[in-house]
This record gives sequence, structure tokens and C-alpha cells, in this order.
Amino acid sequence: MLISDIAEIDELWWYRGDNDIPTPRSIADHMRLVEQTDLQWPIILCAEGRLMDGMHRVVKALKEGREKILAVRFQPTPEPDFVNVNVDTLPYPDEEV
Repeated sequence: MLISDIAEIDELWWYRGDNDIPTPRSIADHMRLVEQTDLQWPIILCAEGRLMDGMHRVVKALKEGREKILAVRFQPTPEPDFVNVNVDTLPYPDEEV
């Protein structure tokens, strides 16, 4: 899909909470994730075309000057497994970043 069609690239994305501000450390953490991401994997869009997963991949594609990115779009959007939970409580295996 065209990266210019992704509305979220011009919206507040990672820093939404009252105490969630873009510090140099948090920006560096995101840039590290951007560098590590692999553009062979598509971003994921909901049925309405909103980004559900893959902003680090989108940023990498933007940084590299790409016009397009691989994407898949749900039809219909599945219900979420978790809503309004602390990311630290999610049952994912520990991984080093």
C-alpha cells in the first residue's frame, strides 16, 4: 500500500498518555526498534484501514524513502484479546530488545 495513505503517520502515535512524553531516551528506544524491524513482514490494518500493528516498520520505510509498504487488512476486524491492560502484564515471553 502507499505509505501516504496511512493516516497514522501524521497523528500522535506512541506518546498518548499524560506522563508519556517523547524523551531522548524513549526516542532512542523507538529508533533502535525501527532499525531492528524487518520490512519483509506486512503491517496490519483493521477493516476500516486503520493501523493495528507495524508503526516501527512504517517509520523504517519512511526513513528509507520508500513509497510503498506490504500490508494486510482484516475483513472483518477481530475482537482484541486484551483491552486497557498494562503492557507489562501481557503473557508474552521475555525478550531482549
